[in-house]
Amino acid sequence: MNDLLFVILRRLRRPLIVLVLAYAVSVWGLVLIPGVDAEGNSVRLGFFHALYIVSYTATTIGFGEIPHAFTDAQRAWTVFCIYATVVSWAYALGSIFHLSQDQTFRDAITRRRFAARVAAMQESFIVIVGYGQSGMMLARMLDRMGVRMVIVEARADRAARIEIDEFEHPPIFLAADARLPDVLVDAGVTHRKCLAMVSMAASDDANQAVAIGGTVLNPSLRIIARVHTPIARANLESFKKIELVNPYESFAHNMRLDMGSPEKLRVIEWLTGIPGGARPGSLNLPKGHWVICGEGSFADYVETALTETGNTCSLVDNDPLLRASSGSGCRADGVFEDLVSAGIERAVGLVACTDDDPVNLATVTRARSLKSDLYVVIRQVNMANAALIDASMAPLRFVKAEVVAHKARQLLTSPLLIRFLRHLDSAENSAELVKRAAALLETHVGDRVPFMWGFDCYLPYAGIREALEMKVAPPFCIGDLLINPESPPERLNAVPLLLLRKRTEIPLPPDDMPLTAGDRILFAGDRGVEELQRRFQLEPSPLIYVRTGIEPPRSWLFRRLHAMRRRDR
Repeated sequence: MNDLLFVILRRLRRPLIVLVLAYAVSVWGLVLIPGVDAEGNSVRLGFFHALYIVSYTATTIGFGEIPHAFTDAQRAWTVFCIYATVVSWAYALGSIFHLSQDQTFRDAITRRRFAARVAAMQESFIVIVGYGQSGMMLARMLDRMGVRMVIVEARADRAARIEIDEFEHPPIFLAADARLPDVLVDAGVTHRKCLAMVSMAASDDANQAVAIGGTVLNPSLRIIARVHTPIARANLESFKKIELVNPYESFAHNMRLDMGSPEKLRVIEWLTGIPGGARPGSLNLPKGHWVICGEGSFADYVETALTETGNTCSLVDNDPLLRASSGSGCRADGVFEDLVSAGIERAVGLVACTDDDPVNLATVTRARSLKSDLYVVIRQVNMANAALIDASMAPLRFVKAEVVAHKARQLLTSPLLIRFLRHLDSAENSAELVKRAAALLETHVGDRVPFMWGFDCYLPYAGIREALEMKVAPPFCIGDLLINPESPPERLNAVPLLLLRKRTEIPLPPDDMPLTAGDRILFAGDRGVEELQRRFQLEPSPLIYVRTGIEPPRSWLFRRLHAMRRRDR
């Protein structure tokens, strides 16, 4: 509001001064010039009457000469007042119309409306900084899940695109630089309903500034930031609440897993795919010599992953723009020579990862003309060039926006799943854990990607309060939550993946694991199972029914009769 008031006062300072002076001089003149009453006595107007006359004269309303008919001197001064005040009003109105077209004023109005709408939000929301390819894809994913969003984008053309994009729940958006702390405050990072902030700005420098600014303004807020370089990662790792997403590292990590632990990658992809979709297959990356065409962070991560899994690599810089700038030209035969010298004829795979989609497609075409049975990994830089990348018919493609959006969605919607994946990825007995997880998913979920949800064992839930407070026999355990409350003893198609008890994490807890107040369980299962489990939290009847096989009375009258019968016994 201060910015808006400052802009108004700055732009209208001169018109307001002119208008005030015109009124002041006009009123002062009418007060000083004497008039005559009906008896011929000399009278003077008071300040109130003079201001009243100037007010309807300046607005050209004209109520007449009051309280007495004017003298010629008063009428002459009134003529001056008419022209002075009307011209002043015309000048002021013109300045107001000009102000309404001023971009700074319009931005201040938009900013004020944006801040007011965010402050009035009563639903939980997530702040997304950056509406590029990754931000757009993440916003659409979250919108399909019913999550409300506030989006801040530095480029006005991208921000304007939000208004015409189709959203089930239209996000609140603003075109502004989120590196400024006051912009983050207006976006709601300090709002009590803000769940998290995701920074997907164009550069690592911007993401660092946004992430650090957000954690300073609200130290308890979850912040997810996209980074590409080791320097940016090192700078942000010192902040505990900032979770990092490196698309290059994630993709290279999957390549490393496929060559070293394909079963582990299969389970991870199985759990992190789009719920309800088909189970992803293995990448089946061959081992041997690989040719990497391109330079930069992505090429470095891929080269490290390949060499760590026992492969050999050769790097080729085949970007025509770089060749032209270096003076070596961009002849096709030069590219062929580079591929041959890199060992393309004995290679098992090719990674085309320049920053130019047509160059990547051309590289794949040239390489296949030298060796047709290459396993091709191609990078897609621009989403609009999907048709070009499709033409390469590569078994594996890297789309940064998809990797970032996919990883951010996991962090935002399934925090318990991230904990379980860490056990799969780093536990000492990860091989055994992966094997057990695959067997359980195969048995109870099948070959589809499961839905994920968390079940909280909190005392405020009426359905499980007594089971958590009292020492019941047998004890309340995870297996009770896996019985269909509509038709026991039928088992629900779900698998408990992780039990979080305070700071202790128990992966793949057994069905007979007793539950205590405060426990959180991550389940994976079929669509609709979550709704059935929620019934256990709403009222005690479903839980008592699955544990005893007897449906308890639900109405007040029948509960009283049941209690009286128990006392009589």
